[in-house]
Amino acid sequence: MPDDIEIKGPVASQAVNEKDSDGYQNSDVELPLDSRVETDLNVTEDDLAEARELASRLTLEEIRPMMKRVLLIHENDPNFPLSIIQNIRSFLGNETIFETPGKHALLIEEMKLEAALITVNSPYAEVRAVVDNHDEINTPCGTIRAWVIGVGFSILLAFINQLFSIRQPAITVQANVAQLLAFPVGKAFEKLLPDVGFTLWGVRHSLNPGPFSKKEHMLITIMANVSWNYPYTNNIIWVQYLPDYFNQRYAGQFSYQILIALSTNYIGYGMAGIIRKFLVHPSYCVWPASLVTIALNAAFHNDRNAPVESPFGKIFTISRIKFFGVTFAAMFVYFWFPNYIFTALSVFSWLTWISPNNLNLAAITGFYNGLGVNPWPTWDWNTLLFDQTDPLMIPFFSTFNKFVGAVIAGCIIAVVWYTNSYNTGYLPINSNRVFDNTGALYNVSNAVNERGLFDPAKYEAYSFPFLSAGSVTLYIFFFAIYSAIISYAYLYHRHEIQMGFKNLFNSFSKDKAGLVNQYQDVHNRLMSRYAEVPEWWYTIVLAVAIALGCAGIAHWETYTSPGVVFYGLALCALFVIPIGIVKAITGVEVTLNVLAEFIGGSFVAGNALAMNYFKSFGYVTCAHALLFSSDLKLAHYVKIPPRQTFTAQMIGTLVSTFVSVGVLNFQINQIPNVCTVNAPNRFTCPGINTFFTASVLWGTVGPIKVFGQGGMYTWLLAGFPIGFAVPIIIYYVNRRFKKAWMRQIHPVAIFYGGLSWAPYNLSYIWPAVPIAWFSWIFLKQRYLGFWSKYNFVLSASFSSAIAVAAIVIFFSLQWTEVELDWWGNSVTSQGCEGEACTLYKLGKGEYFGPRIGEFH
Repeated sequence: MPDDIEIKGPVASQAVNEKDSDGYQNSDVELPLDSRVETDLNVTEDDLAEARELASRLTLEEIRPMMKRVLLIHENDPNFPLSIIQNIRSFLGNETIFETPGKHALLIEEMKLEAALITVNSPYAEVRAVVDNHDEINTPCGTIRAWVIGVGFSILLAFINQLFSIRQPAITVQANVAQLLAFPVGKAFEKLLPDVGFTLWGVRHSLNPGPFSKKEHMLITIMANVSWNYPYTNNIIWVQYLPDYFNQRYAGQFSYQILIALSTNYIGYGMAGIIRKFLVHPSYCVWPASLVTIALNAAFHNDRNAPVESPFGKIFTISRIKFFGVTFAAMFVYFWFPNYIFTALSVFSWLTWISPNNLNLAAITGFYNGLGVNPWPTWDWNTLLFDQTDPLMIPFFSTFNKFVGAVIAGCIIAVVWYTNSYNTGYLPINSNRVFDNTGALYNVSNAVNERGLFDPAKYEAYSFPFLSAGSVTLYIFFFAIYSAIISYAYLYHRHEIQMGFKNLFNSFSKDKAGLVNQYQDVHNRLMSRYAEVPEWWYTIVLAVAIALGCAGIAHWETYTSPGVVFYGLALCALFVIPIGIVKAITGVEVTLNVLAEFIGGSFVAGNALAMNYFKSFGYVTCAHALLFSSDLKLAHYVKIPPRQTFTAQMIGTLVSTFVSVGVLNFQINQIPNVCTVNAPNRFTCPGINTFFTASVLWGTVGPIKVFGQGGMYTWLLAGFPIGFAVPIIIYYVNRRFKKAWMRQIHPVAIFYGGLSWAPYNLSYIWPAVPIAWFSWIFLKQRYLGFWSKYNFVLSASFSSAIAVAAIVIFFSLQWTEVELDWWGNSVTSQGCEGEACTLYKLGKGEYFGPRIGEFH
């Protein structure tokens, strides 16, 4: 059997204009093979040239098992080109190819090129666009200056974000700002510091080892990424300590605060390390958000500047760094208009301006208090980023599925509201607040005693808690997505999950020969040159985090069992891999906050503090595991040695936790009247108030009274079986009809779209669709070189410019309360957009819903 078949130009054939059984024309017809592969795999000429050399050495016996593995892993992958899947099926399903390869030379050669491309690079165009498939092992990474700069930004971000987290409005400085500023700081260290140092264990450590490298830059970014968000348990401390809430003075002790903060932070990191064989090593786990971070890094450090054809009829020769600078400056200037000078550009609800007090017009088209049905509702790029899913960042199929889910949910909301189901007609159509039977906000103090525990007599004399039509629909989709992600993961990714478990179990074995060698793409091969972090390191981190959490909960009077820590682990263990796979592929993240509240509130009904701990360990453990997994993928892409990544995450988390808790103590003890209307500098704690209300409502009144037997919203639990069934139906319908467009249907992303409501609406979601189509469909298919060079750089520049401009506006104008009072800033709050209108009104002394004494 000839296994070195090579095609150069047209291929001779015995027949004319016939087709083989695999559907390929016999080769007396000239078929541009390179063009076919470029189109199928969305590759540039440079990518293809690198693959040709390897393709010429591959044999038919070698590519057959390679293509079997590709088909097994990527058959249901919506990011993977369908044409390639069809070609692989034709190749593997036709035994005559292996018996008489000479008659199928074109298909075999294409399989060789595709196998070679997947071997020497990523199978995904978006990854190839920004991630280098080469590595220089001697590039400086964990240098003294990298650790100093990284720790510095960890302290700065933790300090700023904790201090201003309780302000109205809050200010948040995320890791992209640190990444942006780290480059000039690193270059300054490069120019100013001398090349002096010391040698430790055979490695020289210098203050200035040479040019500031991309690996140093990314290590600093990873430290900033784990540091910018304050510990979730700080919310618990606030509601425990303050006299207006639970007034538990022991919560002011630093030892108690730091124990539970370190526990919730590190327990997620321990989980992330253990599951990295599921979410980091596989090539199909793209992690779209990471690509934007890498694009910004590459713009600063990549000197290559190949000219590319643009959709404007010109050849673009501008470098990535110059393109970043121009677009950054443009967005920095432009952002001032929709967010300060002319805010109607941001909230462009122009339809409601026609008749501001028209109830139906505002309910359907309103930006603030409606469904947001508007052909173009905003000119503010930041509006599109409301859920951290940039349309330039995540694939088009993900954006479109999310939009479809939002449209379905919007139709349900309209039906529920206009039919006054669950008395929603007396409430705003799309609010995320909880109301009483008069339409006022639910006053939890009327349902609890002085200790914050449930008081049945007061509750029955007050009101049942009511939800808006938007919130009712939101809970249906929340319940549906939790069950959908389980059935989806089994049907679409069971082979990958099984492979991950095999590799995880074998990694604990001394005999590494048993590892399932399925993940040997180019990036895994390059990373194999570095020492891996042993599993027992992560296991120790996990064990210590569990011990800290149990100690903090058991030693102080928290009215909570230490078993809540293990509940959080169990919930995370069940969901983290399915949720992580979905986020790594689609860019959308399913959070467990509602499920954690639902289960916790049911277990500890009447105990709001215990419910808060259930929520913290149930929700935060999984959220942190995914955050840390995303950073591990960043390091994987940029080829940072795993043990240096481990150290960076550990140090960044440790430093930021101590800084955040220290600032929390200052806020509690040194800011007079904090979290009250009399607090200085607007430190009124709006987020803490919302957290307290939710904790009392779901921990004290409890989900059993709301969703349980005899509860008003029991039927919303139908979301669980519906969600479980939908992926099964879509999966088998797709297998039955095998339509190309059906492969792009993602049931979890559809349900995720339904979670965008209350308080958001279609005005936030729709504008991303045409932008995503233009980027991911039009530009990517027609101008791949242009898209590869600039798409993710543009996303990074816009996000960074918005973050920096928001900080400048905040401190220069909003902090000093300098406002522009004119029509362009006031028209957005007129009529029903200013104060939500309701379908029905109550007379004096009237109330809706169950009569007093009829609910318990």
